[in-house]
Amino acid sequence: MSQKSNFESSVLGMQSNLLSFALKLTQNKDEAMDLVQDTTLKALNNEDKFVDNTNFKGWMLTIMRNIFINNYRKTVRENTVVDTTENLYHVNLCQDSGLAAPDGAYAVSEISQIIAEFPADYRQPFSMHVAGYKYEEISQKLGMPLGTVKSRIFFTRQKLREILKDYR
Repeated sequence: MSQKSNFESSVLGMQSNLLSFALKLTQNKDEAMDLVQDTTLKALNNEDKFVDNTNFKGWMLTIMRNIFINNYRKTVRENTVVDTTENLYHVNLCQDSGLAAPDGAYAVSEISQIIAEFPADYRQPFSMHVAGYKYEEISQKLGMPLGTVKSRIFFTRQKLREILKDYR
């Protein structure tokens, strides 16, 4: 039997293990089947990265876990709302900040007020970055060059530190 067909049969032999692990991760049969398919495809496409005498099952399950985590992060980013209203109306809505102290809520509203005073060209990329978007995603969504996005986030962060340096 050739090396290639041996690898492929090993991947196909892992399908039931992959499905069990996928069901534990997703808690949904359809999503689990999709995850198994994505994992199988990625393993077959990356056969050259597998090192002989390595735990094959562990390698496959690691691929699946990484795909699951990346999909989860992508879903979270896509479902994050970035407040682009002029006065940051959505940011100022009453939300549980996770801080039990009343002065913590005051700090959040004060910081939000400071950020609201920044020009939109700086406020938007910074707000998206804080919400978890990557530089490349911000660049695409706002139609700005990547370097511009990075520098505006850097300068906004620097200005915020400067304004809040005596705050404590």
